[in-house]
Amino acid sequence: MAEIKRIGILTSGGDSPGMNAAIRSAVRVALKKGIEPYGIYKGFAGLLDDNMKLFNSRDVSDIMQRGGTILETARCEEFKMDRGQKEAVKVVKRRGLDGIIVIGGNGSFAGALALSGYDIPTIGIPGTIDNDIAGTDMCIGVDTVLNTVVEAIGRIKDTASSLERAFIVETMGRESGYIALISGLVSGAEAIIIPEIPVDEEFYDKMADKLLEGKKQGKKHCIIVVAEGAASAYTVARYLENKTGYEMRVTVLGHLQRGGSPTAYDRLIASRFGADAVEALVDGYNAHMIGIQGNKIVRLPLEKVVKNSKGVNLELYELAMELI
Repeated sequence: MAEIKRIGILTSGGDSPGMNAAIRSAVRVALKKGIEPYGIYKGFAGLLDDNMKLFNSRDVSDIMQRGGTILETARCEEFKMDRGQKEAVKVVKRRGLDGIIVIGGNGSFAGALALSGYDIPTIGIPGTIDNDIAGTDMCIGVDTVLNTVVEAIGRIKDTASSLERAFIVETMGRESGYIALISGLVSGAEAIIIPEIPVDEEFYDKMADKLLEGKKQGKKHCIIVVAEGAASAYTVARYLENKTGYEMRVTVLGHLQRGGSPTAYDRLIASRFGADAVEALVDGYNAHMIGIQGNKIVRLPLEKVVKNSKGVNLELYELAMELI
């Protein structure tokens, strides 16, 4: 087993709150073990461009509470090709890096897996707000995003009650309805629309009937949560306005969801992930992801993780429907 003397750390894909806590943890644990940690800027694109810096402890001071990622992130089409991967390998060899820690989602892990095929030890840390990474109960950033969305819905509810209107809130989630489902469930939304459950005209008609029934009973507001990949919030609004005469307002939360200071939980799991990622490299692991299952840190083969995406728990959707 080769001795680990120098490692690179990068963030890739969409940013998520808590990534900085993982970077901080990995850097400081590496330094304690006498390993030189290099921060690689702008993901795999930065690796190709040799855009990296040797970090010391002060470089990661006072970053844990900051959203986003100090290493920045970028998508890199060039790295998806063999030619790009071989160029990246040359940079790794030239810099003398003995391992790479990749913080991101499934696309980022595919890149880490590609590097591992060139005998470069790689460890993945799950950082994605959709919580769709197989093998881990939670990903970095999920808890923060949910709290942000729930707070936003609560504020919208206050206005909806005052104006006696219906509001449609569009959350992120092109392929996963996790954010919409959980935030809608815990916010008491009147309807939740997610990509995993196809909706048709009959669904919208039932929704319209429910809105009208609620209005008859004196309900002063209505909140409908829509994942962006399931339907356009504006299309839903127009249909329901025509059916009910209810005045609809649309709020698209957009990138507001990604920002902000990470919650205590996100900082905690990110710190645990970052520390164990370094430990895994020292222990000789390659092409593995650090995850959490039942509050226990686990190491899982990246190949299995990449091949299996995690869907939403449809039992929670059924619960949400029962509680509406």
